[in-house]
Amino acid sequence: MSSDLVVVGAGVVGASVAYHAARAGAAVTLVDAGRPGAGVTAGSFAWIGASGVRTGPAAALRASATQEYHRLQAELPGLPVTWSGSLSWGTTDGAPKAGPGQEIVDAATVATLEPALRQPPEWAVWSPGDGAVDPVGVTERLVTGARAHGAVVRRDTPVTAVRRDAAGRVAGVETVAGPLPGATVVLAAGVATAALGASLGIRVPVDPSPATLFRFRAPAGLVRTVVNNRDFDLRQVAADRLIAAADAPERTLAAVRSTFRGAANVTLLSTRVGARPMPADGEPIIGPVAEVPGLYVTVLHSAVTLAPAVGRLVARELVDGAAEPLLAGCRLDRF
Repeated sequence: MSSDLVVVGAGVVGASVAYHAARAGAAVTLVDAGRPGAGVTAGSFAWIGASGVRTGPAAALRASATQEYHRLQAELPGLPVTWSGSLSWGTTDGAPKAGPGQEIVDAATVATLEPALRQPPEWAVWSPGDGAVDPVGVTERLVTGARAHGAVVRRDTPVTAVRRDAAGRVAGVETVAGPLPGATVVLAAGVATAALGASLGIRVPVDPSPATLFRFRAPAGLVRTVVNNRDFDLRQVAADRLIAAADAPERTLAAVRSTFRGAANVTLLSTRVGARPMPADGEPIIGPVAEVPGLYVTVLHSAVTLAPAVGRLVARELVDGAAEPLLAGCRLDRF
């Protein structure tokens, strides 16, 4: 791989790759069809947690999520992260189980953590190290950081194809505004990655998976942690705003009102349905593509959670030539 690279997609993952690669000394061009973070990133619930992660090829990568965000906060002051912890209950039929970094707490403790609950559950899983972020704010901060290290950012510039030279090696990308040269191209374009790969004869097994996000007007301080139960994932994002990841707006609104005291006047403000990228096996697809020298793919679910770790590790592979063990189970050739 060459450190003269074009990153396609300025969602949170592409922005993180651009920032970390530019910081490591690469000549980076970051290009996006719209504004950084305005696509599926903007519709993320953005719950950041490393607790309870135990299985799967990317388990160690996920387990590093909160540590990587703390690192990024130190590098980029003002990163919009809130470390509130999370409470989860009623999501399984059996007794609650605590994973690494978690503990089982009783109703009295739950009531202390979430005092507005009408009926605190008898037991809940408390993950004190969890947090949440403003996903667009994080993306914009990463882009600003990339620029500070010399990256060029081209927004509102759709990429139409990956360019190759006579030997079949990557030579950059074609855009609606003309070609952008680069010896390495990183595809971080979410669900659009599949089409760009297909034009090169490469199958990237990723499909759109709908994710619905509701925004509510709500009293200040109604919700203090990230709350996860059968009805919703819920958190407070501003003094008078809640967001919820759930299925149906009316049912979710009714559940919020019945779950919390003082929620009778909570009202629905908006509904957003995003097409998040979902690899065929649910695990990240990250790494070079052997059939197209100079091409590197990074597409994943839980992109906001994993972006700091993925950006740092991908930059090491691209700039330093390292083969990162944490990415070993994420390669495209597993399919």
